[in-house]
Amino acid sequence: MTQSNLSIAVYPGTFDPITLGHENIAHRATKIFDKVIVAVAGNTSKQSFFSFEDRVSLVKTVFADHKDIEVIGFKGLLMEFVESQNAHVVIRGLRAVSDFEYEFQLAGMNRKLYPNVETLFLTPSEQFTFLSSSLVREVATLGGDIEQFVSPIVKEAMKKTGR
Repeated sequence: MTQSNLSIAVYPGTFDPITLGHENIAHRATKIFDKVIVAVAGNTSKQSFFSFEDRVSLVKTVFADHKDIEVIGFKGLLMEFVESQNAHVVIRGLRAVSDFEYEFQLAGMNRKLYPNVETLFLTPSEQFTFLSSSLVREVATLGGDIEQFVSPIVKEAMKKTGR
């Protein structure tokens, strides 16, 4: 398949940290698309645990052995990044009904700004429906074991921060 014929999807997020739930969504997206770009957002109003550079590096390490997943950090409007990557689909993960309202509004705004880009919602596998980066950060900060929530690489990186 030539580059122009590839079906490309962008899976954006802060990934602070990337969890097994995020990994699950990205891997499942590769069953639908030829290439999935995991887009690590750099400009966010969230107070981050890891720096932008560290998040990009960690996510690249997590997906290093997956040829159909590319990791790129970006700043600015998501839809401009999506278009710059010649993608027409944005993947968003939905864990629970509580995620839906915000994600639905975001998809509507993105569709208004860029009508040629579709949003596809994927739910994580059952064992990850409760999992969020903020919960993982909280458990880690309070000294809890996060091994069942993140890859070993991420667990080590969180341990090194000393928080």
